Amino acid sequence: MNRKKVLYFVEAFGGGVFTYICNLANELCQYYDIYIAYGTRKQTPKNLNKYFNKDIHLIKVKNYQREVSFIKDVAAYKEMQQIMTEVKPDIVHLNSSKSGILGRWLLKNNKVPVFYTPHGYSFLMTNIDKKKKFFYKTLEKIFAFKNVKTIACSKSEYEITKQLTNNATYVDNGINLKEFSGLVIKDNSNLHSNNLKVVTIGRISVQKNPQLFNQIAISFPDIKFIWVGDGDLKTQLTAPNITITGWVNTTTALSYLNEANIFVMTSLWEGLPMALLEAMYMKKICIVSNVVGNKDVIHNEENGYTYNNLNEFIEKVNSLKDNDDLQKIVNCAHDQVVKHYNSKNMALEYKKIYDDALQSK
Repeated sequence: MNRKKVLYFVEAFGGGVFTYICNLANELCQYYDIYIAYGTRKQTPKNLNKYFNKDIHLIKVKNYQREVSFIKDVAAYKEMQQIMTEVKPDIVHLNSSKSGILGRWLLKNNKVPVFYTPHGYSFLMTNIDKKKKFFYKTLEKIFAFKNVKTIACSKSEYEITKQLTNNATYVDNGINLKEFSGLVIKDNSNLHSNNLKVVTIGRISVQKNPQLFNQIAISFPDIKFIWVGDGDLKTQLTAPNITITGWVNTTTALSYLNEANIFVMTSLWEGLPMALLEAMYMKKICIVSNVVGNKDVIHNEENGYTYNNLNEFIEKVNSLKDNDDLQKIVNCAHDQVVKHYNSKNMALEYKKIYDDALQSK
């Protein structure tokens, strides 16, 4: 059968973006011929083939890199151009800022349907000055060509996208529930234990705000804190009750999460974090920063908790031990993932968007 070809360009092939692409591609390969042109990062799994369906084509873009480099970016642009010529896709989907900028410039006059998912806009970064934020936001506006439709990964990201372009929609991220099939989920919502564990998952970077995570750990010296991941800012995690695991595979990461009582996110900005959805499914008490992405999913005292600063976090944790509704809250979070935030639902929504674009073409 002559199936339509979908080509994904993704520079940030690690962490939540990797999980997103993996889940989406594995679901959609039953409908389309899938190609993924990717760049590698420190957190990119070494054995990529084992994560993807055997029918999915993986193409490495050698010159993709996170940093801005005229020489490397031009080289990456030419690689993307060559891949377009060889694959001849029917649909192109650009993921993350770098491939989004290069890809939109490359395809600005192309008749093939083009989509772009930012996974957290660069101008939302809180560690840059106003001039850089203005520059990044201006870039996004300039490159919001009429033939490119932006698909945000959360409602909040969609609301921000509408400031840049009217050609936009959103599809909530979803996790692959099959990954949990062999795992017996431990209900650790009882906080009267003397061996409490708090876990977070992700790259130890400015975005994830390790400094606040460290302050939280210092505030609760009798609780064990675990950061599943690695990154350049791990030196900021100095509290003696913090363990840094380094990069681990999905199975190991989920096992750390399974042992936890509380899942924490200290992020300064997000798209819609996969790790949070995994924690919700595994019935962990989720306490997350009140930022874009997190606040789309977590609603206070319904399926978890949001906070705005260190003092609020401390107050919430101290109040949880006398909270009789924790079981109800973690069950609600679990059910919401089962009903909505899963890769099957996500893939079907993308399929509708892709098919509508193909029919319009």
